[in-house]
Amino acid sequence: MDLNLNRADYLQVGVTSQKTMKLLPASRCRATQKVVVGDHDGVVMCFGMKKGEAVTVFKTLPGQKIARLELGGVLNTPQEKIFIAAGSEIRGFTKRGKQFLSFETNLTESIKAMHISGSDLFLSASYIYNHYCDCKDQHYYLSGDKINDVICLPVERVLRDVPVLACQDRVLRVLQGSDVMYEIEVPGPPTVLALHNGNGGDSGEDLLFGTSDGKLGLIQITASRPIHKWEIRNEKKRGGILCVDSFDIVGDGVKDLLVGRDDGMVEVYSFDNTNEPVLRFDQTLSESVTSIQGGCVGKDGYDEIVMSTYSGWVTGLTTEPIHKESGPGEELKINQEMQNKISSLRSELEHLQYKVLQEREKYQQSSHSSKAKSAVPSFSVNDKFTLNKDDASYSLILEVQTAIDNVLIQSDVPIDLLDVDKNSAVVSFSNCDSESNDNFLLATYRCQANTTRLELKIRSIEGQYGTLQAYVTPRIQPKTCQVRQYLIKPLSLHQRTHSIDHDRPMNTLTLTGQFSFAELHSWVVFCLPEVPEKPPAGECVTFYFQNTFLDTQLESTYRKGEGVFKSDNISTISILKDVLSKEATKRKINLNISYEINEVSVKHTLKLIHPKLEYQLLLAKKVQLIDALKELQVHEGNTDFLIPEYRCILEEADHLQEEYKKQPAHLERLYGMITDLFIDKFKFKGTNVKTKVPLLLEILDSYDQNALIAFFDAA
Repeated sequence: MDLNLNRADYLQVGVTSQKTMKLLPASRCRATQKVVVGDHDGVVMCFGMKKGEAVTVFKTLPGQKIARLELGGVLNTPQEKIFIAAGSEIRGFTKRGKQFLSFETNLTESIKAMHISGSDLFLSASYIYNHYCDCKDQHYYLSGDKINDVICLPVERVLRDVPVLACQDRVLRVLQGSDVMYEIEVPGPPTVLALHNGNGGDSGEDLLFGTSDGKLGLIQITASRPIHKWEIRNEKKRGGILCVDSFDIVGDGVKDLLVGRDDGMVEVYSFDNTNEPVLRFDQTLSESVTSIQGGCVGKDGYDEIVMSTYSGWVTGLTTEPIHKESGPGEELKINQEMQNKISSLRSELEHLQYKVLQEREKYQQSSHSSKAKSAVPSFSVNDKFTLNKDDASYSLILEVQTAIDNVLIQSDVPIDLLDVDKNSAVVSFSNCDSESNDNFLLATYRCQANTTRLELKIRSIEGQYGTLQAYVTPRIQPKTCQVRQYLIKPLSLHQRTHSIDHDRPMNTLTLTGQFSFAELHSWVVFCLPEVPEKPPAGECVTFYFQNTFLDTQLESTYRKGEGVFKSDNISTISILKDVLSKEATKRKINLNISYEINEVSVKHTLKLIHPKLEYQLLLAKKVQLIDALKELQVHEGNTDFLIPEYRCILEEADHLQEEYKKQPAHLERLYGMITDLFIDKFKFKGTNVKTKVPLLLEILDSYDQNALIAFFDAA
């Protein structure tokens, strides 16, 4: 059965955060529901649809930014009470808009996530989790990494409180009181949690999770251990998951899975006989989907998917057909309805144009008066800078509440800008003087009209560290700009992992000295991505990392006065040694540095590079042949005379050129890594081999793995 859904935009509020829109329960089956939404202006708005128009039920005064909105009430009754989290305060409203609760939690950080279950309130700030019952403190937990979401299994079904925290270090933490019962490793940083089918599935223990790199999974949270049910890999390279819901939109009696992503993609998954999800429908909105829920809003009897987006649009994808079948009398009625709607929209547009003129005149007067304060318009920017494991590149996503005019990218370290298929902006590069002012990149992206979201891909070089800056200019008057900064770390291509292969040949770097645990932790944060800013609890900590480009690994274990770093790549150890000693010198701390180099690790790293280098050399060779082969094809009129290998190159010409274009400087990057490995190997022996680099490059040009290994051994 095909799923046909038609888009309907209802209204726009202010900028919204993740999980801040809900549908109030319907009075009867498939009756229209009221929508309640909270925004960054602190306004809670509840509205319903009547004759195609949004009618406000209630609207609160502006206040602190609303970070979460949840529905609650007495267990096993309709959940009609509205709870919002703003700053460190929880406020409660009835469905008519009357405030009945104002609870100041006195948390030192703003609330980021919230879950309501009867009289129980589960809250999390960046690192702190709190459980309250009737507004009285019950349990507390300090997490080792940032908490992105919190949920509790349905207590009426599992008969106990089982809170689950989604933490940035790719772990779900299942709590019992104030203690961790067990941890569940997931394939990416989890951003959202939801109960399967809205009630935890058959057992009440089934939990859905979505990750920032677009993966989706289902886990059963039993009393003793987790059971992984299924997982959807992000094969199509879509955005991170911000919201999920369960609702039978297909109408087959089985609840479907609704998914909203940060690239504007909305997906519907149905479940087959094996209880595995199958993609049934997808549609792209122009901005990130912050909340999603199934219900009925536009018209009685027509189910729909209701979403809120980053810039505050509340939008529906409804099963109501656009073209209705009608008799002669009905046709006249529909035409009249359409005429009324058009005249209503015209008058609304005229009113808005008049209001814009008034505000523009008021602004001109205030900005020219002698007592005028700075009247630069403010705008909200939602940004995300994350490392992609698949292609070892950084994804920079910039989303603005209004249309973007241009974005200027500046970097004081060498980086490559890669092509992004979704990106329709026109890029132009400016010449940079890296010698005198450390300016390695200056690029301007000019966006097309109505572009509110821009995605860029960046690849950095390990060992080269500094700052990437994005100057974002929207299409608003007067012209204004916001600057966002992103750190390119010394070991920027390393990603946190849960475990490593301890059988690999490892090189070890040991630091000892008069430094505290917090000081060494701050140095590790400076060097490596995905490390929590706050020092973890305890006297000693171990982190594992994997290089996303080469698949080499790093183990870092440190405590007060001692740090031990192990890697199968000498270059990783060399970068750490240089950066850590520089950081210690800045703070005037004496460091004792010792290292153990494993000669076997060099051959091991070269073997890891080998397939990548061989593939890139072959790709470059094929691309070089394409023009000559095409000329031959034109001259001869066919390709029958060519050997199969050359015919294959011609058939795949477009694909080969596209792949080569997507990976600029890939070969140079691999050459650079081999050169660094060669220099670093002998640097630890106290020998300078930079004069031998030209000879190494000659060997690489006529690449043979055995000849390269022999050169490393003989030098």
